[in-house]
Order: sequence, then C-alpha cells, then structure tokens
Amino acid sequence: MTIGGHLEELYGLPVFPFTEGTGPATPPEPGSVAWRLAGGTYDDDTGWAEGFARFCAEVDTTRVRALVVGMWDDAYDSGPTDVIEALLAARDRLPALRSLFLGDIVFEECEISWIHQTDVTGLLAGFPALEEFGVRGGQGLVFPALRHDRLRKLVVETGGLPAEVVRGVAASELPALEHLDLWLGTSWYGADSEVTDLEPILSGARLPRLRHLALRNSEIQDEVAAAVASAPVVARLEVLDLSMGTLGDEGATALLGGQPLTHLKRLDLHHNYLSEPLRQRIRDTLEPAGVEVDLDEDDADRDEDEDGTVHRFVAVGE
Repeated sequence: MTIGGHLEELYGLPVFPFTEGTGPATPPEPGSVAWRLAGGTYDDDTGWAEGFARFCAEVDTTRVRALVVGMWDDAYDSGPTDVIEALLAARDRLPALRSLFLGDIVFEECEISWIHQTDVTGLLAGFPALEEFGVRGGQGLVFPALRHDRLRKLVVETGGLPAEVVRGVAASELPALEHLDLWLGTSWYGADSEVTDLEPILSGARLPRLRHLALRNSEIQDEVAAAVASAPVVARLEVLDLSMGTLGDEGATALLGGQPLTHLKRLDLHHNYLSEPLRQRIRDTLEPAGVEVDLDEDDADRDEDEDGTVHRFVAVGE
C-alpha cells in the first residue's frame, strides 16, 4: 500500500488548496477550511516560501485555524527547514492556528521513506496554542522531549520511525493529549525502536487524557501487542489501533490473554496475518460487548514460500 491521496480533512475542516491566481474574492472564509500550501511539484515550480508569502498577502491569516504543508522544494533531498522558519516568522500573523500537518506528500511526489524531515519541535514551541500536529516522513526526523500544554492530537507517519523519535515522544509531557498515532515502520527504512522504548507511553503516566492510541504499521507488531496486553494506559482508552503491521496469532493471543478489552469502543487490527480461528475468537470475545472490531486483511501482502512460510510486511514502507 502507498499513500496515493492528499489529506481531505484536518481539524474537522475540509482541505482547500491555495493555488496561484486565487484572489481575495474567491477563497472561502479563512477559518472555514484547512489551507493546503505546496510548492516545488513537477507541475508547479513555485517555491514553497514564495507561495506562503502570497498566501499571507491574499488571505486574512489571523482567522486561519488549520494549515496543511504539502511538497516543499526538493523534499527528497532536504528537510523543511525553510518551511519551519517561514511559519515561525509568521506566527504573529497566525494567532488562530490550531492544527498543522507537515508533509502531506503522496508517493507520486515523493515516497514516504524518501521524505526528508528535520527537528519539527520548534513548531510546537513556537505555536503553544496548537491542538493538533502531524508529520509525515522519518528520514532525518528529530523530536526531542518537550512539554506542550494544549496539544490534543499527535500523528507521526513513517515507513521507518527512528528510536530516538519514539523516545522523544515517550518522554514528552503532553497533559492534554487525547490521540497519539505512531507509524513505527520497518527496519528496511530506518525503524530501530524496541518495545522498551514505548514503555513510558504504555504506562500512561505523562498522558492522563489519552483516549486513542495507535501503535501501527510495525514489523514488531506481535511484540507491541504483547506489551499492550498488560499496559496500564489501556484501561482508559476508547480506541486501540494496532493495524497496518505484521500482527499474527502470537501477538493476538497475547492481547486476548491480557487485561480485558471489552471497555473499548473500537479495536483496529486491519492489515493482519491472523488465522481464521484467531479472528473468530477476537470477534466472539469483543463484539458481544459492543466493541467495533476491524479485522480486514485484504490489503496484507502475503508472500509465501514453497514450504508454506509466510513473509509479513507492513502496510506502508517505501
């Protein structure tokens, strides 16, 4: 599976692309959409900074609530340092900004494993009122531990998430965080974290308001599931997402053998390598309690050797 479509919604708002020629009479109300800004694509050689400057000139940015950063100049060669600097330089002009996604780039523009990132935490420090933050691409991504009192949702999408980033997120003080979504990825593309790196997240000590936890797209999904089975944070969750990875019977058995999951509203295990008896056991255990269970396996790549060995793959790698 690849990422073939741009974001259509952010912060509950429809995404609206800001493009050349958009005049002040044609855009929607500034706060009614999530504005998408991109540059340096194959069919548009306008630089990102140039497009952002025009955006600031044409749109009342004091009312903008959500921004989507698409392709920047040479995203496959360098990180978005200029993008971050431009956003921080304009922060006084963006007092209403509450949601920001950095790297809404599809595979036709740049594969997820090729997207170069950088230290993105300056954006969180520079926008203390931000409630949602997302970033795509793990190459060069840096996320040292920080404190942010308003952030409610954090999403990190990668084909391979560096362990230092996992540790940085896990060590961060995020008292308002309700939704955490980490795509751990595969070692082929830089993933080198271990389950022990997730322990501060699984304890829930720094995340008192967490209700939605996604630890997905992982080649160590069985180990993650086994750790989640006894994780204190699970008792307060409404949604648990272990999808998109290499989950097999071993991990699912450990998950079912741990603490009860019947309090969940939703358990997402789509893209899995489970046997039918295990799938049925999950349904029989959770669905009568009202838990919505997603066990869709249709997009799981099943490479099977002549001896019956099945090679498992994460949903999004390259």
